[in-house]
Amino acid sequence: MFSHVTVGADDLEAAGRFWDAVLSPLGSRRRAVEPDGGPDALCWVGARAPYPRFYVYRPFDGRPARAGNGAMLSFIAPSRAAVRTAWQAGCAAGGMSEGAPGLRVRYGPDYFGAYLRDPAGNKLCLVHRPALEPFGA
Repeated sequence: MFSHVTVGADDLEAAGRFWDAVLSPLGSRRRAVEPDGGPDALCWVGARAPYPRFYVYRPFDGRPARAGNGAMLSFIAPSRAAVRTAWQAGCAAGGMSEGAPGLRVRYGPDYFGAYLRDPAGNKLCLVHRPALEPFGA
């Protein structure tokens, strides 16, 4: 469904450290961004396909980046251990916890998630659900 998802950040160095730490345990890797005349950006893709892509950009309009109130990105994790690892790595890389890893049975009996914010304040969820397996298929 998605080609790409974008969030804003003013400090791409801090954003890169954070998102590398969070997305690596989920099987994503950073890829080069070809200059296209737009603002500086970072990009990550899954291990198996070139899309969808996740970008962190300096805002196009040159104003400071702001997190969206009520906006959240959710990333599928291959296991509960990957949720824990990614959440811990994100917290250690400048993120702020919004909810430690654990079952969230109000979303389903197998919904294992964790929540945090990146250094720019963007909220994300890391989730593992056996119903979504096989991971990456």
